[in-house]
Amino acid sequence: MKKLGVAIATLSVIFTGIATFNVSAEEYEVQKQDSLWSIAQKYNTSVQNLVDINGLDSTIIHPGQKISTTDKASQEETLTTESYIVKKGDTLSKIASKYNVNVDKLMEWNDLSDTLIIIDQELKINNISQEDSQVKTEEANEPEQKSEAKTISVTATAYTAKCDGCSGITSTGINLIKNPDKKVIAVDPNVIPLGTEVYVEGYGNAIAGDIGGAIKGNKIDVHVPTKDEAKSWGVQTVDVTILD
Repeated sequence: MKKLGVAIATLSVIFTGIATFNVSAEEYEVQKQDSLWSIAQKYNTSVQNLVDINGLDSTIIHPGQKISTTDKASQEETLTTESYIVKKGDTLSKIASKYNVNVDKLMEWNDLSDTLIIIDQELKINNISQEDSQVKTEEANEPEQKSEAKTISVTATAYTAKCDGCSGITSTGINLIKNPDKKVIAVDPNVIPLGTEVYVEGYGNAIAGDIGGAIKGNKIDVHVPTKDEAKSWGVQTVDVTILD
């Protein structure tokens, strides 16, 4: 290593100019006045790394010589990070399958404590090769096939976020204290997936954004701003239409 250090210093003194050249991610053709040190600086690597990956016996290089700037393992796949916007009907499992990763990785990349996701949520997808990324993005952006709206009959009660011991934050993160007029319903996710847009008879357009221990099967709880409105709603049988 001492001899190598002397050689580097000598080359740095002799070749004071830095030539202009075309950068290649895999291989570089040595130009006049180049040194391993100047090439290493341009490619953000070290002289020793260039020596190792090119099997060089010394640091002496010649014009026209081909120098690899990355090792083969680094050349095999270029990794990228992209964002995916959750759509109606998505689950972490479906998204993981689409990108050929596992659910645990998706949760780790996005700091998720559970598998709950909602429409329009942005998810970070890591470690996808550029080629795969383009293919998967095209698949993800394919237009969804329209289906006929589904309507179900449910028992509907009402609740308000302004109650003793209530945090006012739904299970999907909607702050009902700050947004008292937000149309949100609590649902059984096995019947109406969280994040689904719906139309509730007598209530209007809403989002399935909450759950509740007593909300099982064909039952919903509609959010209203005040206790008086909740009492006024009572218990009703209404139709809920799942919107596209």
